[in-house]
Amino acid sequence: MRLATTLMYAGDPRSTADTAAGWEKAGLDVLWVAEAYGFDAPTIMGYLAAKTERVEIGSAILPIYSRTPALIAQTAAGLDAMSGGRAILGLGASGPQVVEGWHGVPYDKPIGRTREIIEICRAIWRREVLIHDGLYPLPLPEGRGTGLGKPLKILTHPVRERIPVHVAALGAANVRMTAEVADGWIPFLYVPERAADIWGKALAEGAAKRSADLGPLEIVAGGPLAIGDDVTHLRDLARPTVALYVGGMGAKGRNFYHDVVSRYGFEAEADRIQELYLSGRKKEAAAAVPDELLELSSLIGPESYVRDRIAAFREAGVTVLNVIPLDADPQRLLSRTKELIG
Repeated sequence: MRLATTLMYAGDPRSTADTAAGWEKAGLDVLWVAEAYGFDAPTIMGYLAAKTERVEIGSAILPIYSRTPALIAQTAAGLDAMSGGRAILGLGASGPQVVEGWHGVPYDKPIGRTREIIEICRAIWRREVLIHDGLYPLPLPEGRGTGLGKPLKILTHPVRERIPVHVAALGAANVRMTAEVADGWIPFLYVPERAADIWGKALAEGAAKRSADLGPLEIVAGGPLAIGDDVTHLRDLARPTVALYVGGMGAKGRNFYHDVVSRYGFEAEADRIQELYLSGRKKEAAAAVPDELLELSSLIGPESYVRDRIAAFREAGVTVLNVIPLDADPQRLLSRTKELIG
């Protein structure tokens, strides 16, 4: 099991990125950079490439609607070159609120688009002449453009022709596709004891169609991390984030995180969090997050408890433990967690 963390949206990204070298020395293996509708991830990822030597640098995530497939491939190849082969391309569909509200493009066919983008990226990294049919016809045919499009291959030589592609997915169909064609899977609000009940069937169906050339599917999951005896206070620090996702990341009926928490058995609680959050009562929404959900989806407690939670994630198949350190000294916490992972 490798150790990872994510640079989130808020705060000064340069100041946070400047600490990444210390995190790397603490044993961090993967550093993810979030995007959503804040600063773009690739700019920060390039800066991290210059500040670090060993840690892998991944996007978590680049929304598939915000860039053309070719630009996504170019961006990943450029980062891979600047980092010496340490890039991970994390992709996701995001949601209609962001895609249509921020990027101004229709939120349609997310699974088919993700599959084709992965196909196109891999063809580009192999330096194949780019000819593709489907949702992204390349070159663009006459009638949809001038008809003058020319089949091309990437000018430069990528460091690797197989940059790892991870997909953020929660719905069954998307998880099935991810298990079939991606190098890794990034779930969120992951409860290891209940993951098989929620995603086991989809993962198995996708794995049955998976090419042997891809190797085993990486699973990137974890949650808020803190080591200490004041469990109630420490878990309370994680409440606002859970409330944000379950209550505010999407409209009623179109919130994937709400759906996952409901499937865990917290349907009434998820509805209540969403109702409070969407009405502007964010503190009440955070207070409504069930203690059991916080316990199961985090690594917060005494050291012996955190060690047990790491074992639970490992037993569930997690290969990259992605944590959010809730500590004034995240480097110290990451170093100790690396020791606990062993």
